[in-house]
Amino acid sequence: MTAVSSSRANRRAGEETGPRPDPDAPVQFVKGVGPARAELLGRLGIATVHDLLLHLPRRYEDRSHPTPLARLEEGTERTVLVRVERSEVVRTRKGTLLVRAGITDTTGAAHAVWFNQPYLAQRLTRGTRLCLHGRVERAGRGLQFISPEMEVLRGDEESLHVNRIVPVYPTTEGLVQRSLRSIIWSALERYAPSMPETLPTALRERMGLPGLADALRSVHFPTEEGAEVTARRRLAFEELLVLQLGVLLQRREAARIPRRVTYGPWQASVERFVRSLPFSLTGAQQRSIRQILQDMRGTAPMNRLLHGDVGSGKTAVAAAAMVACAAGGYQAALMAPTEILAEQHKLTLERLLAPVGIRLFTLTGGTDAQTRAEALAAVASGGPCLLLGTHALLEERVAFSRLGLAVIDEQHRFGVVQRSMLREKGPAPDVLVMTATPIPRTLALTVYGDLDLSALDEMPPGRTPVATFVRPTSARPAIYRFAREQVGAGRQVFVVCPTIEESEATGARSALEVARELSEGPLAGLAIEVVHGRVPAALRAERMEAFRTGTIDVLVATTVIEVGIDVPNATVMIVEDADRYGLAQLHQLRGRVGRGAERSFCVLIADPRTEEGRARLEAMRTTSDGYVIAQQDLVLRGPGDVLGVRQHGVAGLRVADIVRDGQLLDTARAEAEALLLLDPEIASEELRQMRLAVDCQTERRRGLASVG
Repeated sequence: MTAVSSSRANRRAGEETGPRPDPDAPVQFVKGVGPARAELLGRLGIATVHDLLLHLPRRYEDRSHPTPLARLEEGTERTVLVRVERSEVVRTRKGTLLVRAGITDTTGAAHAVWFNQPYLAQRLTRGTRLCLHGRVERAGRGLQFISPEMEVLRGDEESLHVNRIVPVYPTTEGLVQRSLRSIIWSALERYAPSMPETLPTALRERMGLPGLADALRSVHFPTEEGAEVTARRRLAFEELLVLQLGVLLQRREAARIPRRVTYGPWQASVERFVRSLPFSLTGAQQRSIRQILQDMRGTAPMNRLLHGDVGSGKTAVAAAAMVACAAGGYQAALMAPTEILAEQHKLTLERLLAPVGIRLFTLTGGTDAQTRAEALAAVASGGPCLLLGTHALLEERVAFSRLGLAVIDEQHRFGVVQRSMLREKGPAPDVLVMTATPIPRTLALTVYGDLDLSALDEMPPGRTPVATFVRPTSARPAIYRFAREQVGAGRQVFVVCPTIEESEATGARSALEVARELSEGPLAGLAIEVVHGRVPAALRAERMEAFRTGTIDVLVATTVIEVGIDVPNATVMIVEDADRYGLAQLHQLRGRVGRGAERSFCVLIADPRTEEGRARLEAMRTTSDGYVIAQQDLVLRGPGDVLGVRQHGVAGLRVADIVRDGQLLDTARAEAEALLLLDPEIASEELRQMRLAVDCQTERRRGLASVG
């Protein structure tokens, strides 16, 4: 039920008729909506009645016991029911327009102020009754609310909006709380009894969960404190159960695909490859290689995710798989999201694969005609080889004769369709997807539950810890003096900026601006170059190679160097406007240094203005553990923005929160496995609604994939 609504089959195109109201009817036919409000609701992702009923409150106000004004305390957040005595618009010394209202109740008086909203004064006429919720601060001898949420109360609707626990919803401009509250109340009255029950009765009773109609009423308009918690748990569990059933069914479906790639003997080549490595594999690398090779001998094509922290050694693991593929008589493809990363892979793999004699070809947007022709001929010939490149691998003229293994690096940077296109280059090839972002277990179960997982959860010996510092913009002179000292000692420096050119709109430091300032100021006389997305591919590769070989001292760049750059002599990473980056992105940038024997430094320059920005920088300062970083990033940003999970439908979760509901997710996974043991096709009459919900959720995931 809760997984999807807008894609449900047999949705009615117009107003429902008959004795049983249709929850999948367009929302405009709910009492109080109409075409204009339907458009506003559409901004909130609400298209149907079903969507509306799952638009849950972001918080609740206990208006059954509002705080009397006489009992307000400084520094607290409170809800009050008051009467406006007067209001005025005042311009402060700094030019800010301030609306100030005097408010009273039967116990006392206070004030409320709003900034730069002069139109509010027209609504705050004497005698207007208000519900206010906000922070209370000291103002002279009295107290006042600072920019409180405001709702005008009318006598004819007080039973819904006051004297009870009242929901407060996410809304949009033009749609006020009281209107949205009334609309949802109407929808509950008419449609909640018609919502199909998805959870089996025995399961609900065993878990102590209410029925669907009761849960919907309680989550919107709880009659007692705590009722909304139980109701939300029921709705969240249902979402997670449907999601996990869909993932497990996908996994089973993939396992039923017969293996069409049958490799010849590879063991001797893989052993020779491992012996030739200039380093010893970690235990995690050895374990992951065993898992991958076992999959490649399985009865179904491999479908595995390899994840681990920056520098954990994913390339060596993938190389072992590609050696097995080529030695077994097939071709392998490795697709990277950027030309810089593809070029880095080429340099690394040429070195790693040389002892086993595997032919390697590259294909990117910047590949010259002759090299392109050689690569196309090689894969068309059917001979064992490795083709690595970017999206160029997906071109129609790239025709593999014997594609056995498709490796997709930094997979979250590709759309679902792009990944599928690479798979379709061969007859059900083995697929290995990789990401340098460690994945918390809850996210892995939710997003990648249809994949087998290999985790590189230990770092190779010899990696130098990177000392991380957070510094204000006022410290720039000292920071760049330090950078100059490092160059003087024979080291190299990265400087990363959020934009290419100056922009008044963002106010962010740009790569071109910073490069000019450094070359004319604190780093004058040093070899400085700029790399960003608009630099032609050939010139970008030339500059990167010059930095690699030490011809360039300082590389000023945008985040095009976030992944795939390996310059052991670079010991300093300076990030300008560091609070503008995501936590995982900052961790990736930090991973560009600390790759040699010398001590390395990451300096984050920022004057963060938000609590979230400060939290990200503090997390970077206090930990270098990629798994801890990933979990904190998930908490700060939410699953919709981490690892490209929007492509997987997780953003479709309306109720469940995979950070907060980790334990409930585990329960849902276990219950899904139990249901499939009892009813492998979810075909019984008792589970008919569950099957419909799973099919809708799967349809949504595939629909998202079509635009991925």
